[in-house]
Amino acid sequence: MQIFQQFTGINVIMFYAHVLFQTMGFESNASLLSAVVTGTGRQHRLHPRLNHPRQQDRPPQAAPGSLRPNAHCPVKVNNSPSHPWALAIVVLICVYVSNFAWLWGPPGWLIPSETFPLAIRMAGISFAVSSNMLFTFVIVQAFLSMMCTMKAFIFFFFAISIVVMGVFVLALLPETKGVPIDEMVDRVWQRHWFWKRYFSDADDAKISNC
Repeated sequence: MQIFQQFTGINVIMFYAHVLFQTMGFESNASLLSAVVTGTGRQHRLHPRLNHPRQQDRPPQAAPGSLRPNAHCPVKVNNSPSHPWALAIVVLICVYVSNFAWLWGPPGWLIPSETFPLAIRMAGISFAVSSNMLFTFVIVQAFLSMMCTMKAFIFFFFAISIVVMGVFVLALLPETKGVPIDEMVDRVWQRHWFWKRYFSDADDAKISNC
């Protein structure tokens, strides 16, 4: 879940929004505009337990790709925003950040804290957070080179990633609501159609010891 968070492209937007806005003609006001857009978008959050990460981030992530420069529509003309395309991209980025704040944002932190058994909880959460930091570094470092090479299609890359992530969640992420941590293995993982195979050895070992 922590790795998936980074493949939504959220930190790319957070770190490089001012660069994206500059390419649309918002030159001197790009940094201020990026702060306002991303900050406003993140204020719209619902309770994380009411939302399961699916594919709702995909349309707002794909839409800017269809409007970005060198794609289908001109966004900047003579170093000034070409409306309504530039305005549309700003709105879509704001919608995307808002979607992330109540879809893929909270579960990346919530689900690892709920799913690890007590015996390995600290190690598991440490590994999850380390994965987040590692892939944040990888995505942020690779983004500018990817944008120079892929141009507008970088947004479609993240949109396709969100589709793959949604399929993973639908197929392999069990519901943990209302399950105590000390009962997580017995009630969730050992009953899951896929993950239960990784607990069979532990069960056999217990039987042998008895």
